[in-house]
Amino acid sequence: MEERKIGETSLAVSAVGLGCWAIGGDTWRNGKSCGWTGIDNEESIKAIRRALALGANFIDTADLYGCGHSEHLIARAIEGRRDQVIIATKFGFQIDETTRTTTGQKCDRDYVFSACEASLRRLNTEHIDLYQFHLWNSDKGEEVRDVLEELVSSGKIRYYGWSTDNPDNARLFAQGKNCVAIQQRMNVFEGNFETLRVCESHNLASINRGPLAMGLLTGKFSSDTTFPNDDVRYDWDMKEGPQAEQLRKLDMLRDILTSNGRTLAQGAICWLWAISSSTIPIPGFTNVKQVEENLGALEFDPLSSEQLQEIDLILGRRLPPVQNKSDEGNPDERDA
Repeated sequence: MEERKIGETSLAVSAVGLGCWAIGGDTWRNGKSCGWTGIDNEESIKAIRRALALGANFIDTADLYGCGHSEHLIARAIEGRRDQVIIATKFGFQIDETTRTTTGQKCDRDYVFSACEASLRRLNTEHIDLYQFHLWNSDKGEEVRDVLEELVSSGKIRYYGWSTDNPDNARLFAQGKNCVAIQQRMNVFEGNFETLRVCESHNLASINRGPLAMGLLTGKFSSDTTFPNDDVRYDWDMKEGPQAEQLRKLDMLRDILTSNGRTLAQGAICWLWAISSSTIPIPGFTNVKQVEENLGALEFDPLSSEQLQEIDLILGRRLPPVQNKSDEGNPDERDA
Protein backbone atom coordinates (compact mmCIF):
# COMPACT_ATOMS: atom_id res chain seq x y z
CA MET A 1 0.00 0.00 0.00
CA GLU A 2 1.50 3.33 -1.08
CA GLU A 3 1.69 5.75 1.83
CA ARG A 4 1.88 9.49 2.35
CA LYS A 5 2.87 11.37 5.48
CA ILE A 6 0.53 13.73 7.30
CA GLY A 7 2.73 16.79 7.51
CA GLU A 8 6.05 16.28 9.26
CA THR A 9 4.64 13.71 11.68
CA SER A 10 5.22 9.99 12.01
CA LEU A 11 1.66 9.38 10.78
CA ALA A 12 2.02 7.40 7.55
CA VAL A 13 -1.36 6.91 5.90
CA SER A 14 -2.56 5.10 2.83
CA ALA A 15 -2.46 7.35 -0.23
CA VAL A 16 -6.23 6.89 -0.47
CA GLY A 17 -8.31 7.37 2.66
CA LEU A 18 -11.94 6.74 3.49
CA GLY A 19 -14.29 9.72 3.48
CA CYS A 20 -17.14 8.84 5.85
CA TRP A 21 -19.68 11.61 5.22
CA ALA A 22 -22.02 9.48 3.12
CA ILE A 23 -22.23 6.55 5.54
CA GLY A 24 -23.54 8.94 8.20
CA GLY A 25 -26.86 8.89 6.34
CA ASP A 26 -29.67 11.30 7.22
CA THR A 27 -28.63 14.73 8.50
CA TRP A 28 -30.78 17.87 8.49
CA ARG A 29 -30.05 21.59 8.73
CA ASN A 30 -32.90 24.13 8.77
CA GLY A 31 -35.26 21.56 7.30
CA LYS A 32 -32.92 20.74 4.38
CA SER A 33 -30.80 17.66 3.87
CA CYS A 34 -27.06 17.87 4.43
CA GLY A 35 -26.68 14.09 4.43
CA TRP A 36 -27.16 11.08 2.21
CA THR A 37 -30.04 8.73 1.54
CA GLY A 38 -30.30 4.96 1.16
CA ILE A 39 -27.45 4.00 3.49
CA ASP A 40 -27.10 0.40 4.66
CA ASN A 41 -25.27 0.38 8.00
CA GLU A 42 -24.06 -3.21 7.76
CA GLU A 43 -22.77 -2.63 4.24
CA SER A 44 -20.92 0.47 5.48
CA ILE A 45 -19.20 -1.58 8.16
CA LYS A 46 -18.29 -4.30 5.65
CA ALA A 47 -16.84 -1.63 3.34
CA ILE A 48 -14.61 -0.19 6.07
CA ARG A 49 -13.37 -3.63 7.03
CA ARG A 50 -12.72 -4.46 3.37
CA ALA A 51 -10.67 -1.28 3.05
CA LEU A 52 -8.60 -2.25 6.09
CA ALA A 53 -8.04 -5.70 4.60
CA LEU A 54 -6.77 -4.06 1.42
CA GLY A 55 -4.29 -1.97 3.40
CA ALA A 56 -6.08 1.36 3.82
CA ASN A 57 -5.60 2.90 7.26
CA PHE A 58 -6.87 6.51 7.10
CA ILE A 59 -10.48 7.20 8.09
CA ASP A 60 -11.93 10.71 7.98
CA THR A 61 -15.30 11.65 9.48
CA ALA A 62 -17.01 14.41 11.48
CA ASP A 63 -19.46 14.62 14.35
CA LEU A 64 -21.85 16.31 11.89
CA TYR A 65 -22.04 13.27 9.60
CA GLY A 66 -25.30 11.64 10.61
CA CYS A 67 -25.06 13.68 13.81
CA GLY A 68 -22.68 11.17 15.36
CA HIS A 69 -23.87 8.14 13.39
CA SER A 70 -20.79 7.94 11.15
CA GLU A 71 -18.52 7.91 14.21
CA HIS A 72 -20.60 5.13 15.81
CA LEU A 73 -20.31 3.00 12.65
CA ILE A 74 -16.56 3.51 12.47
CA ALA A 75 -16.21 2.36 16.09
CA ARG A 76 -18.08 -0.84 15.25
CA ALA A 77 -16.06 -1.44 12.09
CA ILE A 78 -12.63 -1.06 13.71
CA GLU A 79 -13.39 -2.80 17.00
CA GLY A 80 -10.25 -4.67 18.01
CA ARG A 81 -8.24 -2.92 15.25
CA ARG A 82 -7.82 0.60 16.63
CA ASP A 83 -4.03 0.32 16.39
CA GLN A 84 -4.34 -0.29 12.65
CA VAL A 85 -6.02 3.00 11.76
CA ILE A 86 -5.46 6.74 11.78
CA ILE A 87 -8.72 8.47 12.70
CA ALA A 88 -9.58 12.04 11.74
CA THR A 89 -12.80 13.73 12.79
CA LYS A 90 -14.16 17.28 12.95
CA PHE A 91 -16.11 19.65 15.20
CA GLY A 92 -17.89 23.00 15.09
CA PHE A 93 -21.51 22.17 14.35
CA GLN A 94 -23.87 21.61 17.26
CA ILE A 95 -25.74 18.35 16.75
CA ASP A 96 -28.73 16.50 18.12
CA GLU A 97 -28.07 12.77 17.81
CA THR A 98 -31.73 11.87 18.40
CA THR A 99 -33.29 14.03 15.69
CA ARG A 100 -30.27 13.90 13.35
CA THR A 101 -30.28 17.69 13.09
CA THR A 102 -27.57 20.31 13.37
CA THR A 103 -28.74 23.19 15.52
CA GLY A 104 -26.07 25.79 14.89
CA GLN A 105 -22.36 26.46 15.10
CA LYS A 106 -20.15 26.79 18.15
CA CYS A 107 -16.42 26.84 18.81
CA ASP A 108 -15.74 28.35 22.24
CA ARG A 109 -13.26 26.54 24.49
CA ASP A 110 -15.80 24.67 26.61
CA TYR A 111 -17.73 23.52 23.57
CA VAL A 112 -14.62 22.29 21.76
CA PHE A 113 -13.59 20.26 24.80
CA SER A 114 -17.09 18.78 25.15
CA ALA A 115 -17.32 18.02 21.41
CA CYS A 116 -13.99 16.23 21.61
CA GLU A 117 -15.16 14.12 24.55
CA ALA A 118 -18.35 13.23 22.67
CA SER A 119 -16.41 12.11 19.59
CA LEU A 120 -14.04 10.06 21.75
CA ARG A 121 -17.07 8.33 23.26
CA ARG A 122 -18.75 7.61 19.92
CA LEU A 123 -15.50 6.42 18.34
CA ASN A 124 -14.74 4.32 21.43
CA THR A 125 -11.16 5.52 21.50
CA GLU A 126 -8.84 7.23 23.98
CA HIS A 127 -7.43 9.70 21.47
CA ILE A 128 -8.15 11.26 18.09
CA ASP A 129 -5.21 11.25 15.69
CA LEU A 130 -6.28 14.34 13.73
CA TYR A 131 -8.94 16.74 15.06
CA GLN A 132 -10.18 19.27 12.51
CA PHE A 133 -12.04 22.54 12.82
CA HIS A 134 -15.13 22.17 10.61
CA LEU A 135 -16.33 25.79 10.29
CA TRP A 136 -14.88 26.71 6.94
CA ASN A 137 -14.92 30.52 7.17
CA SER A 138 -14.91 31.16 10.90
CA ASP A 139 -13.20 34.30 12.21
CA LYS A 140 -12.28 32.45 15.44
CA GLY A 141 -9.34 30.57 13.97
CA GLU A 142 -6.67 31.89 16.32
CA GLU A 143 -8.71 31.18 19.47
CA VAL A 144 -9.63 27.70 18.23
CA ARG A 145 -6.02 26.95 17.35
CA ASP A 146 -5.00 27.75 20.93
CA VAL A 147 -7.73 25.47 22.30
CA LEU A 148 -6.54 22.66 20.04
CA GLU A 149 -3.02 23.07 21.38
CA GLU A 150 -4.52 22.53 24.83
CA LEU A 151 -6.19 19.35 23.65
CA VAL A 152 -2.87 18.08 22.30
CA SER A 153 -1.25 18.76 25.68
CA SER A 154 -4.08 16.87 27.41
CA GLY A 155 -3.49 13.78 25.26
CA LYS A 156 -7.03 13.80 23.87
CA ILE A 157 -5.79 14.51 20.34
CA ARG A 158 -2.43 14.01 18.67
CA TYR A 159 -2.58 16.70 15.97
CA TYR A 160 -5.07 19.11 14.44
CA GLY A 161 -6.06 20.89 11.26
CA TRP A 162 -8.75 23.01 9.65
CA SER A 163 -11.29 22.02 7.01
CA THR A 164 -11.19 25.20 4.96
CA ASP A 165 -10.57 26.31 1.39
CA ASN A 166 -9.39 29.74 2.49
CA PRO A 167 -5.59 30.15 2.14
CA ASP A 168 -5.45 32.82 4.85
CA ASN A 169 -7.10 30.42 7.28
CA ALA A 170 -4.57 27.79 6.29
CA ARG A 171 -1.70 30.22 6.96
CA LEU A 172 -3.14 31.10 10.36
CA PHE A 173 -3.39 27.48 11.47
CA ALA A 174 0.02 26.66 9.98
CA GLN A 175 1.54 28.80 12.73
CA GLY A 176 0.35 26.29 15.33
CA LYS A 177 2.97 23.88 16.60
CA ASN A 178 0.80 20.79 16.15
CA CYS A 179 -1.15 21.77 13.03
CA VAL A 180 -0.34 19.17 10.37
CA ALA A 181 -3.14 19.29 7.80
CA ILE A 182 -5.64 21.39 5.91
CA GLN A 183 -8.68 19.67 4.48
CA GLN A 184 -9.81 21.33 1.28
CA ARG A 185 -12.29 20.60 -1.48
CA MET A 186 -10.20 19.58 -4.46
CA ASN A 187 -10.98 17.62 -7.60
CA VAL A 188 -10.46 17.79 -11.35
CA PHE A 189 -13.22 20.40 -11.66
CA GLU A 190 -12.63 22.65 -8.66
CA GLY A 191 -10.38 23.63 -5.79
CA ASN A 192 -8.29 26.48 -4.43
CA PHE A 193 -4.75 25.93 -5.64
CA GLU A 194 -3.46 28.79 -3.51
CA THR A 195 -4.51 26.84 -0.42
CA LEU A 196 -2.71 23.79 -1.78
CA ARG A 197 0.46 25.87 -2.20
CA VAL A 198 0.18 26.95 1.46
CA CYS A 199 0.08 23.29 2.44
CA GLU A 200 3.16 22.56 0.35
CA SER A 201 5.07 25.54 1.71
CA HIS A 202 4.34 24.68 5.35
CA ASN A 203 4.69 20.91 5.02
CA LEU A 204 1.02 20.32 5.77
CA ALA A 205 -1.02 17.49 4.30
CA SER A 206 -3.70 18.59 1.86
CA ILE A 207 -6.54 16.22 2.66
CA ASN A 208 -8.88 16.32 -0.30
CA ARG A 209 -12.61 16.15 0.36
CA GLY A 210 -14.93 15.76 -2.62
CA PRO A 211 -12.24 14.15 -4.82
CA LEU A 212 -14.95 12.55 -6.97
CA ALA A 213 -17.16 15.68 -7.01
CA MET A 214 -19.85 13.94 -4.94
CA GLY A 215 -20.14 11.20 -7.55
CA LEU A 216 -19.99 13.26 -10.73
CA LEU A 217 -16.48 12.04 -11.56
CA THR A 218 -17.51 8.39 -11.36
CA GLY A 219 -19.46 8.61 -14.61
CA LYS A 220 -22.62 7.11 -13.11
CA PHE A 221 -24.78 10.21 -13.59
CA SER A 222 -26.49 11.57 -16.68
CA SER A 223 -28.65 14.55 -17.59
CA ASP A 224 -31.68 12.53 -16.46
CA THR A 225 -30.36 11.86 -12.94
CA THR A 226 -32.38 13.29 -10.06
CA PHE A 227 -32.05 12.97 -6.30
CA PRO A 228 -34.66 12.64 -3.52
CA ASN A 229 -35.28 15.43 -1.02
CA ASP A 230 -33.39 13.59 1.73
CA ASP A 231 -30.14 13.61 -0.27
CA VAL A 232 -27.70 16.52 -0.02
CA ARG A 233 -27.66 16.67 -3.84
CA TYR A 234 -31.43 17.18 -4.07
CA ASP A 235 -31.12 20.60 -5.75
CA TRP A 236 -28.66 19.57 -8.46
CA ASP A 237 -29.79 20.55 -11.95
CA MET A 238 -28.31 17.98 -14.32
CA LYS A 239 -29.85 19.54 -17.41
CA GLU A 240 -28.99 23.23 -17.14
CA GLY A 241 -27.13 23.81 -13.85
CA PRO A 242 -23.40 23.74 -13.00
CA GLN A 243 -23.50 19.95 -12.83
CA ALA A 244 -24.70 19.80 -16.43
CA GLU A 245 -21.62 21.76 -17.51
CA GLN A 246 -19.38 19.44 -15.48
CA LEU A 247 -20.97 16.41 -17.16
CA ARG A 248 -20.17 17.95 -20.54
CA LYS A 249 -16.55 18.55 -19.54
CA LEU A 250 -16.27 15.04 -18.14
CA ASP A 251 -17.03 13.63 -21.57
CA MET A 252 -14.12 15.68 -22.91
CA LEU A 253 -11.81 14.37 -20.18
CA ARG A 254 -12.92 10.76 -20.30
CA ASP A 255 -10.14 9.36 -22.50
CA ILE A 256 -7.42 10.98 -20.40
CA LEU A 257 -8.79 9.90 -17.04
CA THR A 258 -9.44 6.32 -18.17
CA SER A 259 -6.06 5.87 -19.87
CA ASN A 260 -4.14 2.67 -19.12
CA GLY A 261 -7.26 0.90 -17.93
CA ARG A 262 -8.29 3.22 -15.09
CA THR A 263 -11.93 3.82 -14.29
CA LEU A 264 -13.06 7.45 -14.23
CA ALA A 265 -12.94 7.48 -10.43
CA GLN A 266 -9.43 6.06 -10.41
CA GLY A 267 -8.32 8.62 -12.98
CA ALA A 268 -9.68 11.42 -10.80
CA ILE A 269 -7.70 10.10 -7.82
CA CYS A 270 -4.56 9.75 -9.95
CA TRP A 271 -4.99 13.40 -11.00
CA LEU A 272 -4.88 14.46 -7.35
CA TRP A 273 -1.67 12.54 -6.71
CA ALA A 274 -0.14 14.12 -9.79
CA ILE A 275 -0.76 17.75 -8.86
CA SER A 276 1.11 17.56 -5.55
CA SER A 277 2.95 15.20 -3.22
CA SER A 278 0.95 16.74 -0.36
CA THR A 279 -2.47 15.48 -1.47
CA ILE A 280 -4.38 12.70 0.30
CA PRO A 281 -7.77 12.08 -1.38
CA ILE A 282 -10.57 10.75 0.83
CA PRO A 283 -13.31 9.57 -1.57
CA GLY A 284 -16.67 8.76 -0.06
CA PHE A 285 -18.33 5.37 -0.32
CA THR A 286 -21.51 3.53 0.54
CA ASN A 287 -20.57 -0.05 -0.31
CA VAL A 288 -17.74 -2.55 -0.68
CA LYS A 289 -17.59 -2.24 -4.47
CA GLN A 290 -16.89 1.50 -4.30
CA VAL A 291 -14.12 1.01 -1.75
CA GLU A 292 -12.49 -1.62 -3.93
CA GLU A 293 -12.64 0.64 -6.97
CA ASN A 294 -11.25 3.65 -5.13
CA LEU A 295 -8.36 1.70 -3.63
CA GLY A 296 -7.78 0.13 -7.04
CA ALA A 297 -6.32 3.48 -8.10
CA LEU A 298 -3.18 2.42 -6.24
CA GLU A 299 -2.45 -0.02 -9.06
CA PHE A 300 -1.75 2.96 -11.33
CA ASP A 301 0.78 5.77 -11.49
CA PRO A 302 -0.28 9.40 -11.08
CA LEU A 303 -1.25 11.11 -14.31
CA SER A 304 1.68 12.45 -16.30
CA SER A 305 2.59 16.12 -16.54
CA GLU A 306 1.50 16.00 -20.18
CA GLN A 307 -1.90 14.69 -19.17
CA LEU A 308 -2.23 17.40 -16.52
CA GLN A 309 -1.50 20.03 -19.15
CA GLU A 310 -4.04 18.51 -21.52
CA ILE A 311 -6.71 18.55 -18.81
CA ASP A 312 -5.94 22.18 -17.97
CA LEU A 313 -6.21 23.09 -21.64
CA ILE A 314 -9.61 21.41 -21.94
CA LEU A 315 -10.85 23.12 -18.76
CA GLY A 316 -9.39 26.47 -19.79
CA ARG A 317 -7.17 27.02 -16.78
CA ARG A 318 -3.50 27.29 -15.93
CA LEU A 319 -2.22 26.02 -12.61
CA PRO A 320 0.19 28.28 -10.68
CA PRO A 321 3.73 26.97 -10.34
CA VAL A 322 4.81 25.16 -7.19
CA GLN A 323 6.40 27.64 -4.79
CA ASN A 324 9.56 27.34 -2.79
CA LYS A 325 9.10 27.03 0.97
CA SER A 326 10.87 30.36 1.42
CA ASP A 327 8.02 32.11 -0.41
CA GLU A 328 5.84 31.61 2.67
CA GLY A 329 8.43 32.98 5.07
CA ASN A 330 6.94 36.49 5.08
CA PRO A 331 3.36 36.43 6.43
CA ASP A 332 2.57 39.42 4.20
CA GLU A 333 3.41 37.47 1.05
CA ARG A 334 0.56 36.08 -1.02
CA ASP A 335 0.71 33.20 -3.48
CA ALA A 336 0.83 34.04 -7.14
